[in-house]
Amino acid sequence: MVESRPLRIGTRGSPLALYQAKTVRDQLAAAHPVEVTPVIEVIRTTGDKVRDRALAEIGGKGLFTKEIEEALLSGAIDLAVHSMKDMPTWQPGGLAIVCQLERADPRDALLARHADSVAGLRQNAVIGSASLRRRSQMLMARPDLEMVLIRGNVETRMAKLDAGEVDGTLLAMAGLVRLGLADKAGAIALTPDEMLPAVAQGVICVECREDDQSTRDRLAPLNHQPTETVTAAERAFLEVLDGSCRTPLAGYAVLDGAGNIHFRGLIARPDGSEHHSAERRGLAADARAMGMDAGNELKALAGSGFFDDG
Repeated sequence: MVESRPLRIGTRGSPLALYQAKTVRDQLAAAHPVEVTPVIEVIRTTGDKVRDRALAEIGGKGLFTKEIEEALLSGAIDLAVHSMKDMPTWQPGGLAIVCQLERADPRDALLARHADSVAGLRQNAVIGSASLRRRSQMLMARPDLEMVLIRGNVETRMAKLDAGEVDGTLLAMAGLVRLGLADKAGAIALTPDEMLPAVAQGVICVECREDDQSTRDRLAPLNHQPTETVTAAERAFLEVLDGSCRTPLAGYAVLDGAGNIHFRGLIARPDGSEHHSAERRGLAADARAMGMDAGNELKALAGSGFFDDG
């Protein structure tokens, strides 16, 4: 049956967000070539409007989703495309994450003007980042570094580096690849041993109304089950630790071909002076339980005052 109106996709307006929305649009059109006509609706979020302060100071992760979710609940759009790492561990009543595309490169990338590794950065180099997770892990490796706040989209942060405002910056490798900038930027991909990724980094997710079964059915062919499994472990870890942009933590799970999962989690003080880590290995069916168990272990190790100086 031909749709009486297009399927409306809500997204932020940055080049990366638009790339991700177009990816979902194209996959939907390919999966349903006759009955679905997807169109993209750009929605400006609070996180896009306020760029002179750290996210923790103005509300955390939900700043990149609030206005889009309001449009979804009101019926102004039918589905929303997000970076999964921007998503809080709970959704507003009536909404659900119903689809996750196959995960792209989850690693972080170091972009530096005069270095080809973290160790190669000059003494007391100035590194720009808005992420407490990146800041703490950089200081764990190099306590001499000066970490400064820079926010904005990928292009904005690269421009600050090119202008010499900072000696280096850190970005998600997946974003650079999606924008075709990885080679141009000379990005150095950091291994998970060098910098453990953010929960769900590299994952595009789709949110819709829980009661919109038609849209859920159309999204079903796009869902990548192995990605859903590993993010279940990572987001369970985040949930236990009440993770937000105020909390320096990292979580990364890998699924092997035999149906086993390996999860690694980390919490650290923002200045890198103290950290705790945990690992779990087990069956993919136990992904969420493993993430929760690792989170509870680190919560107990850290104690109630661990993040007070954040």
